[in-house]
Amino acid sequence: MEVAWRKLPTIAWAYLWSILIWTGLAFLAAGEDKVRLWERGLHTSYWTALLVDGGFLLSTALTAPLVFAIVHRYPIAKPIRVDRVTGYVLGSILYTIACVSLRWILLPPWNSPAQRFEQRSLHGLVTGFYVFAEIIWNYIIVLAAAHAYEYFKRARDQELELQQALATSELQTLKSQLHPHFLFNTLQGISALIDTEKEHAKTMVLKVSNLLRTALQCASSDVISLDSELKFVDDYLGVEKMRLEDRLEVRWQIDPAARQLLVPQLIMQPLVENAIFHGVACCRGGGWIEISSRRAGGMLEITIRNSVAGKRQAGMGLGLQNVRARLKHLYEDEATLCFDRGSDGVAIATLVLPAIGQQKEAMKEMLASNLHA
Repeated sequence: MEVAWRKLPTIAWAYLWSILIWTGLAFLAAGEDKVRLWERGLHTSYWTALLVDGGFLLSTALTAPLVFAIVHRYPIAKPIRVDRVTGYVLGSILYTIACVSLRWILLPPWNSPAQRFEQRSLHGLVTGFYVFAEIIWNYIIVLAAAHAYEYFKRARDQELELQQALATSELQTLKSQLHPHFLFNTLQGISALIDTEKEHAKTMVLKVSNLLRTALQCASSDVISLDSELKFVDDYLGVEKMRLEDRLEVRWQIDPAARQLLVPQLIMQPLVENAIFHGVACCRGGGWIEISSRRAGGMLEITIRNSVAGKRQAGMGLGLQNVRARLKHLYEDEATLCFDRGSDGVAIATLVLPAIGQQKEAMKEMLASNLHA
């Protein structure tokens, strides 16, 4: 019963469009009849002709959605089934009976030679079948339109499925790019300590292995809680702090209300890595990095600020490109990444995402809708 109630708006729209289209054609048919009767010397008013043609086409309008529904349920698709073709042929008989009956109910029988309406009678109902050729022609038109509509819907659905599969594949490719990039830059830091501080290098290897284990555990999920992402960033900063020691100062300003919001996995790590690689590590005396987050209405704002001094190191910029590409795939235009290097020696990366809670099903629905648009 609940499903039937949900379908009522769709059914109502189908009948509304059918009535508008077919009654619209009635105005043209009435004009044609007016000219044809005038040439024969019959002076029937345009409104009478419109009433007659409107009643005829209104019966088609009322039956057309039923034909569309039947075609939707039993389409003729390859391989062509003989039983369905036979069903459509026999259906023309039922369609003719339905149209004649509806026309007889809507309007009294029309006497064309006398140009007047007559009383409803069984004889008048039977004479309605004299125009069976026109009714079957309308049936063929409706049937062809229904199959064309179903073909269009199937083609559109297949295109959406292919687009979703492509977007998912591209997103997985972006994630696979991120892990090697992160690992490559971290191993560079470890290699610098192997000859001078072997114990530190050993400890860093263990920490990096833990980071990779965490990343792989979440590899099947596109989104995680901000709290989990912050824990990963904190572990990563622990590795960098072992390399830079007192040259790296970390500050946190995290809104507790934002910790359980969902963010893409490893979305912050490239930004933090970029801040250290191009900011803090460039200065002999070191620098600082500040990570803050807050919920502003329906959006989650994450800001990464860092000191900038000295000459920036050259890089491929893969991390920032990856972040922007992943945001585009997951959120379309609802998420932004802004990067600004101010004249005051501070670089700011601002990430703005929709504030979505821990209800993963809601997140999945939003991601699916974005991939179909």
